[in-house]
Amino acid sequence: MKSSTSSHSLARRALNRLLHSMARSLPGSRSLRPLLHRWRGVRVGANVFIGDEVYIENEYPERVEIESNVEVGLRTAIIAHLRGPGRVVIKQGAWIGAGCIVSSVCDRVLTIGEGAVVGAGSVITSDIPDHSFVAPAQSQRIGTASVSLATASSYRSFFLGLRPIRRDQGRLDRASGALADTGGSRSNGNR
Repeated sequence: MKSSTSSHSLARRALNRLLHSMARSLPGSRSLRPLLHRWRGVRVGANVFIGDEVYIENEYPERVEIESNVEVGLRTAIIAHLRGPGRVVIKQGAWIGAGCIVSSVCDRVLTIGEGAVVGAGSVITSDIPDHSFVAPAQSQRIGTASVSLATASSYRSFFLGLRPIRRDQGRLDRASGALADTGGSRSNGNR
């Protein structure tokens, strides 16, 4: 029986999911996990490290290629489809940190270049050139929480207790929680 979203039989798709589940949790980051992904159809080179809980494309595993000497950190997701199959190619010697999302779309090849370094928590939706180092924006303090969210009686009481660090750079939008640019120069003295 053929699926309208995949050319694989239902039995093959079920087997891929079983192998994928095993690869996500069993030991063997340089041995068993790469082997299980190869059995699923992922093209995996030699000496590849795949961390715990790494999600590699369920529906189209054959659309993912991981070249030799690549390391993929724990809880990273590699997705090779959005509204149809795309392709993800991770070139030789690339390093992907923990908790990254690598996502391609229909009819597009997303490439992480040779020797590239992708910092933990990055979201990759476009090509990364060879030997590039990319990292997500760092978290920054935007306010003071006078009511702890862990002990607040409601989210509203927590939210009403938030105070922006600098009012001249923006104000908290009470409806959305986002900082909005006020264009003013008022300051609350917290610098």
